[in-house]
Amino acid sequence: MKFLSCVIKSLFFFPFVINLVCIGFIFSWFYNPDLGLLAILMKRLGMQPLPILADENMATFGIIFAGLWPQIAYCMILYLTGLAGVNTQIVEAGRIDGAHGSQMLWHVILPQLRPATIVALTVTVIGALRSFDLIATMTAGGPWGSTYVLAYHMYDEALFNFKMGYGAAIAVVLFLIMSVFIYFFLKRMISTER
Repeated sequence: MKFLSCVIKSLFFFPFVINLVCIGFIFSWFYNPDLGLLAILMKRLGMQPLPILADENMATFGIIFAGLWPQIAYCMILYLTGLAGVNTQIVEAGRIDGAHGSQMLWHVILPQLRPATIVALTVTVIGALRSFDLIATMTAGGPWGSTYVLAYHMYDEALFNFKMGYGAAIAVVLFLIMSVFIYFFLKRMISTER
């Protein structure tokens, strides 16, 4: 039973270790309105396939969904680790006080998972700020610039428009934005440890 549990956890964590370029290609195929798996499923349900990556209103959501696939695996590992460290005495005290179900979750379990939540939120925000791989492989900033993000703008300006100084300035701004998130993350973690 323990072996099966390890295999299932490994399968859930597998998307996190796949390169984001590979994930971009996988989801580009998945969203393909002619040959993709989503199109096949929609045709079987009697619906018209949607060109998700070609529609400026849906392309961003398609990329977000593709980015969530590996991120959910990472957050799951964080929360499993956090759940292993939940204080059972506090849980028992909650049961004695009559907490059950959602009360136990909101008032006993989730407050003990606050450090895992802070780490997951910080890593997710920093990952979103530096999202380049999925944009480059799935849409290249299109359609009509609807998926154009700061990291891709830096790449585009420096390598295609030959504005190295402008690209470097964008990189510095991106670094400063990430530094602010990292600062608040470290400050929160240090105050939590005290």
